[in-house]
Amino acid sequence: MQALRFAPVQNDPATLATYGALFAACFPGTDKFTPAYLDWLYVANPDGAAVGYDAWDGERLAAHYVCIPARAWVEGVEVRVLLSLNTATHPDYQGKGLFTKLAAMTYEAGAAQGFDGCYGVANANSTPGFVRKLGFQLVRPLEARVGLGRLRHGAKPEAASLSFERAWSPQALAWRCANPHNRVWQHAKSGRTQFHAAAVHHVPAYAELDGAAAPAQAGERAASPVRLFIGLAPDATANYWNYASIPLRLRPSPLNLIWRGFTPRVPQLDAARIQFTFLDFDAY
Repeated sequence: MQALRFAPVQNDPATLATYGALFAACFPGTDKFTPAYLDWLYVANPDGAAVGYDAWDGERLAAHYVCIPARAWVEGVEVRVLLSLNTATHPDYQGKGLFTKLAAMTYEAGAAQGFDGCYGVANANSTPGFVRKLGFQLVRPLEARVGLGRLRHGAKPEAASLSFERAWSPQALAWRCANPHNRVWQHAKSGRTQFHAAAVHHVPAYAELDGAAAPAQAGERAASPVRLFIGLAPDATANYWNYASIPLRLRPSPLNLIWRGFTPRVPQLDAARIQFTFLDFDAY
């Protein structure tokens, strides 16, 4: 093995196909990372093209890490952020610390491009690495609940009063709903828009947003009455009386919201004032 070469991610079709081949080698049986999906995720995002780094051993891709741009309200200010997403290290190169190196380079590049921070959802295995090696804050474990009908939270606080909430433009929301691997459907009702996508055992993942944010081109379809909520609501308004918590032993892996600010002026997040749904990350 020669010295590895580190380079920013590329979005041309040939390189996207190389990324797909790496994911297939690392995650056998996964059919998610098609050319159409990677083009949608890395290129078509109206908030910007993917930011990340690759490790190359000659012409062979050894490791890959990518974040995608987004906008969010962070302590009353709308800012540009990154969402930590895909990471893969070929089995022949694992155990060499490549993910940590690629991630550090990605965050440095993101800060230089004017992003204020990075958020993500990490499972129990990956959370310690993000926190100890990469300086992330473990904000809070996500709620995972199954229930009937609409969420019964109280009136949501204004975004400016929250510690974190994704800021969805109509264009970004239309893009999110057009996921070629798992389309997100919408249904307008009572001044709110319900969003749902295929999840587990015919129970759809479910979220709600203000009606004005709904993209007409996403299509409408009413959600099943039995729904899965994965996310967070502000403590002051959270009310889950019609949604039962899924026991930890029945979850594939508990999921944690993590956050890292890129500059001293960007604070850590207040776990009690978070608005977060499945729309805001890549689970479904």
